[in-house]
Amino acid sequence: MSTNVLRTAEGWWVARDARAVRIDTKAMTTAELLADLPHARLRSRGGTPTAVREAAASDDPGTPVADLVALSPVTTPCRVVAQMVNYRSHARDSGFTGEIPPTFFRKASGSVSGPAEAVVRPPHVKFLDYEIELGLVMGAPLPVGTVVTEQDLPSYVAGLVLTNDVSARDVQLTKGQFYESKSYPTFTPTGPYLALLEPEDFVHLLDLRLKLSVNGELRQDRTLADMIVRPAQALTLLARFQTLDPGDLLLTGTPGGTALKAPPKPVEKIGALLPPELKWKAFFRSQARNPHYLHAGDLITATIATPDGRIDLGEQRTPVADAK
Repeated sequence: MSTNVLRTAEGWWVARDARAVRIDTKAMTTAELLADLPHARLRSRGGTPTAVREAAASDDPGTPVADLVALSPVTTPCRVVAQMVNYRSHARDSGFTGEIPPTFFRKASGSVSGPAEAVVRPPHVKFLDYEIELGLVMGAPLPVGTVVTEQDLPSYVAGLVLTNDVSARDVQLTKGQFYESKSYPTFTPTGPYLALLEPEDFVHLLDLRLKLSVNGELRQDRTLADMIVRPAQALTLLARFQTLDPGDLLLTGTPGGTALKAPPKPVEKIGALLPPELKWKAFFRSQARNPHYLHAGDLITATIATPDGRIDLGEQRTPVADAK
């Protein structure tokens, strides 16, 4: 069974149902917490750090989780890498046909925020979108040239987190700029839990269901079985050019159901004939009628879990606010 770790301003905790037990550790960062387990053992078989195991086995009654203010369990600075169009349902929504080449982009780690912090819309952004994503938290170095198989995935990935890849679509589309459009502060809500996995947990990854609602309306609902490039292959492809270290974060793509969707093919063909300025004006005029974009006062609720609860990343409840 996975072990859920929570981070607050006071330190690290193991969450056991509705209560949490403090972890006896001086770790200030996610990487330091994971380093509690000797490096060689982590690489050879995966598993949870010693201090975390002791807290999980403690008979301490603990503190109600509801009384704790959760921070992101992924501390920054760190590398934040994301996969683009990695679910079949999202590919359909985006108008892709045929084979989709695996594509990665970076997000600023300054975008990482806590699971209950408000997502703040910058004043110039009109089309704010949500993307629930499973995050992989690295537990060991991934040097350039590494080949990761399904069998040795536990040697590199320490655990999982729930993330939301919030996106400023007008910036993304007009500038072709993923880094800026997805890197504003609060644009990567993360947590509440870092689910540290045992090696036997990894065979259940495809059972994880991602669900996101806005104001109680279900928008996204898919399992990892909808994924195009799965975690082991993604890490292998990423390692062709990118080193990762313990505590770094890989966002693995979002399922269909985001506010942004490709226009119908006839509309797309007509738009291609227009000058760029007119094309974007027409497109955003149509998007202004789309009620699914985020606005101040909205509440985003997200969960990722297996049906049997073996892996449960908790619930994220993030309000949306305008920048003051």
